[in-house]
Amino acid sequence: MSLWDMLFGQFIDVIEWIDETHDTMVYQFPRYNNEIKFGAKLIVRPSQIAIFVDGGEIADVLENGTYELDTKNIPIMTTLNHWDHGFNSPFKAEVYFFNTKQFINLKWGTKSPIIVRDPEFGMVRLRAFGTYSIRITDPELFMKEIMGTDPLFEIGEVELQLKNIIAARFASVVSALDISILDMSANYEKMNTLLETHINDEFNAYGLELSSIYVESITLPKEVEKALDTRSSRELTGNLDEHLKYQSANALELENGGSSTISDAMGMGLGITLGNAMSKTISQTPPPLNDEKTILYYVEVDGNSQGPYGYESLQDMLSKKQIDADTLIWHANMDGWGKIKDEIQDLFDTPPPLPSA
Repeated sequence: MSLWDMLFGQFIDVIEWIDETHDTMVYQFPRYNNEIKFGAKLIVRPSQIAIFVDGGEIADVLENGTYELDTKNIPIMTTLNHWDHGFNSPFKAEVYFFNTKQFINLKWGTKSPIIVRDPEFGMVRLRAFGTYSIRITDPELFMKEIMGTDPLFEIGEVELQLKNIIAARFASVVSALDISILDMSANYEKMNTLLETHINDEFNAYGLELSSIYVESITLPKEVEKALDTRSSRELTGNLDEHLKYQSANALELENGGSSTISDAMGMGLGITLGNAMSKTISQTPPPLNDEKTILYYVEVDGNSQGPYGYESLQDMLSKKQIDADTLIWHANMDGWGKIKDEIQDLFDTPPPLPSA
């Protein structure tokens, strides 16, 4: 800094801050050697609070208005510096402006999937995203707990910590609600209220207020989405015969390793004959709904839903120890997930010993 800047700095008699960044929470007014002239004018605009720091100690706090700095409107600094016996000009002090407006449309989301126990689908992984708004309500506490002596504190410096708090509390809220993933979208408003209640105390401890928070979307793993699509397709298909054709066609495709050979053949005309023959066979002798060997099952593996698998595929998975008797399974006619040993008992039937010669 030049000699001219040093001299000119002592003659600046207006202290103010006009925020043009829209993301600055705290701004320290720059002043050479922190010197302020007696009688200087301090302008604190709406949605601002000014704090004087003298010798490392928070002194006077001034809300919006225009002040002529003298012993009347900075009484704490007057007492600390014994100005009642004579005012020294210039005097040294740090002046911080705190932005008390709302910081809106801040994004939050879960970094990694949250595992919840769903009453219909068992263990399900989900992720959530939304927005929230905050504001500074206690500048002194915010300075002590978060800001420190940072001369230019921006929202990004505290945003990550706030996101982590929200994500952690979201997991608790979802567990407490104990509702199916099918009903979550209808309960967003209740989630918003619970989140605000759970989080505000933690934000208050930083001198902040959570003005609002919204859950905007909850996403599910592709396996669960596929199961939901299958269920929706089944419910939309009013004709049982047509639904059985749909299930059988899917099973054939899965038995071919998920290839598109069947669909390609149908596109060439060969599938038309196959489809007609299948339709006749199904319509003449539909399999009983409670026959375990004709039902397609979804299997829980490491917290994920996999499938669907037929009876023989389950036998093969058991023999390879990919699943065991306590593995959870589900099919379209079940109310919820159940253990494989309880739902398909004949998989574990053992033959009697051979007769002795």
